[in-house]
Amino acid sequence: MSEVKVNKISPRTACGTTTLGDSGDSFVIPAGATITNNGTQTGFGRTGTVDWQTTKKTSDFTAVNGEGYFVDTGGGAVTVTLPASPSAGNIVYIKDYDANFATANCIIARNGSNIRGSASNFTLTVNNSGAALIYVDATEGWQIFADGSNDDITENFITATGGTITTCGNFKIHTFTSPGTFCVSTISTTSAENTVGYTVVAGGGGGGYSGDGHQGGGGGAGGFREGRNASIDNFTASPLVANAPTNAVILTVQGYPITVGGGGAGSSAQPTKGGDGNNSVFSTITSALGGGGGTGSNSSSVRAGGDGGSGAGSAGSGLPVSPGGAGNTPPVAPPQGNPGGAGSQNPGQGGSGGGAGGAGATSPSNTVTQAGGPGVATSITGSPLTKSVGGSTVGGGPGPAAAANTGSGGSGASSGGGASGPHNGGNGGSGVVIIRYKFQ
Repeated sequence: MSEVKVNKISPRTACGTTTLGDSGDSFVIPAGATITNNGTQTGFGRTGTVDWQTTKKTSDFTAVNGEGYFVDTGGGAVTVTLPASPSAGNIVYIKDYDANFATANCIIARNGSNIRGSASNFTLTVNNSGAALIYVDATEGWQIFADGSNDDITENFITATGGTITTCGNFKIHTFTSPGTFCVSTISTTSAENTVGYTVVAGGGGGGYSGDGHQGGGGGAGGFREGRNASIDNFTASPLVANAPTNAVILTVQGYPITVGGGGAGSSAQPTKGGDGNNSVFSTITSALGGGGGTGSNSSSVRAGGDGGSGAGSAGSGLPVSPGGAGNTPPVAPPQGNPGGAGSQNPGQGGSGGGAGGAGATSPSNTVTQAGGPGVATSITGSPLTKSVGGSTVGGGPGPAAAANTGSGGSGASSGGGASGPHNGGNGGSGVVIIRYKFQ
């Protein structure tokens, strides 16, 4: 092997180009040698490769052209800022270090350049994902090449139809005020996001009739059931919320029939008490009907308050007291409601209906308006909503009806307070089903 030792190779005068070897030749750079480029390279490129930095990144940093990074978001989201003023062919590689990108994302900040032609940052949201970013030009900016396909680096979200649809930040809310179908066409690639939030409220019971001059009992509120996956969506929920995995509803691609229970009719005659409400249903979650309010009568079965999600109040009477209806019937945990209040004997004050937040009560006088058991508030839609209030008893006159889609009990009627009767009990309010999930 011959050897040439020189300090510099320059082109011949007026030539401007120096050629090393002929087509097909190979040049070997021995171990330990370094080639330094102080000028402009042409035709070399990086051929899609990077120099991997094997010390993981756990906090925000700015990437350097030609480097690959293992990013660990186990301690929280990490933002990777792309190089400023990049040149065509610049390349950066990002890889999930320990399967945490779905829980805490890796945000790729564009640093003034487009990403895929858009003036928006890009977020890696799938565990074990990785992506190469190569700068093309000022129009397209950085192009992204995923490990496998786009599904490997960015999340698919739930898509569904049905009910009245609203949004709250990154979450979509479907509200059903009447029966329908919640149709799921796509589920999330992040499995935890398929455990959705819900509020299911049954129809409230009707109020009792003021028969025999005695006050009717208030209708029981419809059962109130609520669930969420607090690790994904920690919306302000009611005290009765079940946090997954308790009572979890995990979506699959299918149609979910939705039942919205109607309210029970207020009693308008003896010997009938207020009508029970109707169940509401979403998937595996059933909220039980509100019990109907007792009616003033010589029959103890008619005076008694009905059982249900919340129990109804029993009627006042000149006869021995009948019990208020039992709540949380059938029993579930967390409980879906409370018992109704017992009516009193001489004076015949009716008991008020139980609510999701507390039991009904009895007042010592048949001319006093007695509030029903309290409801509970949830902000599943993004605004506070109070549902499932127990039916009251009125100091005199017919019982007011409960508002639609509240699941509240209708009020018990009274012939007292100068409002000679008899009078009809108020109708219970219909229920509602609300479903909430992450959609972006």
